[in-house]
Amino acid sequence: MARAIVYTEIGSPDVLHLSEVPDPVAGDGEVVVRIEAAGVNPIDAKIRGGKRPSPPITEPRPVGFDGAGVIDSIGPGIDGYAVGDRVAIRDTVGTYADLLLVPVANLASLPDSVTAAEGAGIGIPAGTAYQALRSLAVTTGDVLLVHGGSGSVGQAAVQFAVAWGATVIATASPARHDQLRELGAIPVAYGDGLLERVREAAPEDVTVALDCAGTDEAIETSLALVADRDRIATIVRGPDAASFGIRAFSGGSPQPLTAEELAWRAEALPATIALLASGDFTIELGPELPLAEAAQAHELVESGAASGKIVLIP
Repeated sequence: MARAIVYTEIGSPDVLHLSEVPDPVAGDGEVVVRIEAAGVNPIDAKIRGGKRPSPPITEPRPVGFDGAGVIDSIGPGIDGYAVGDRVAIRDTVGTYADLLLVPVANLASLPDSVTAAEGAGIGIPAGTAYQALRSLAVTTGDVLLVHGGSGSVGQAAVQFAVAWGATVIATASPARHDQLRELGAIPVAYGDGLLERVREAAPEDVTVALDCAGTDEAIETSLALVADRDRIATIVRGPDAASFGIRAFSGGSPQPLTAEELAWRAEALPATIALLASGDFTIELGPELPLAEAAQAHELVESGAASGKIVLIP
């Protein structure tokens, strides 16, 4: 029997428990991955806690969308992968497990130079940042304001935008400013006076803004600085983004992603792995916890008590 973290009711992190589940069997276009690391994302906790809409629970519900590991078995019709290959996983429910059935379309090869923990930290954070910046058409010459630049999505957005030739201003607490400078951003502290500090830091007018913080301050500052509201987006304030006349990606947005945007999210996984392998991208790693301590991992992600990507190790 395989092991997986599941829950049977919406609630606090304590509803999560380790359970035995049937060993997965690969069908057409599928592989079974032996998970070596599972990425813990805020959305995991929001779904578990009922802060994101989800269908009624009628059977034990698995947790997690991102992971990395080694292919354990392969179903019919698979080309390009073999048993023993190292892979990263995106957009596949149930990565908090030791064995997982994964559609081959949701895999990317993981070179030896990229750790399993790094591979497990890519899917949602890098996919969200990459797609958001592509949707906002960030390019050379832009001045991008990232609110919440020290979070996992914010750090990814900073690095992509810098690589694409944009100037990046990123908000964070002062304790995180040196890290943002290392990633290529101009850091500014959030809080009273943010608008004036950004104006002082900006070498030219801010042309695009991405809100990864979700505060009124972030939205209001973006509206004051960016002339074109189509180039302001939030990944947190989905339900009320339209009332500000801005775009929303994730964050409970009522508007589904387009086919092109979904393709960008898929493209982000191999693109980020290539950047990691070449030393042109970094993922800040946080605590590594045993799979059985998923509840503690959710407590950490909800409290913000840990910096860096939290991963579970089966």
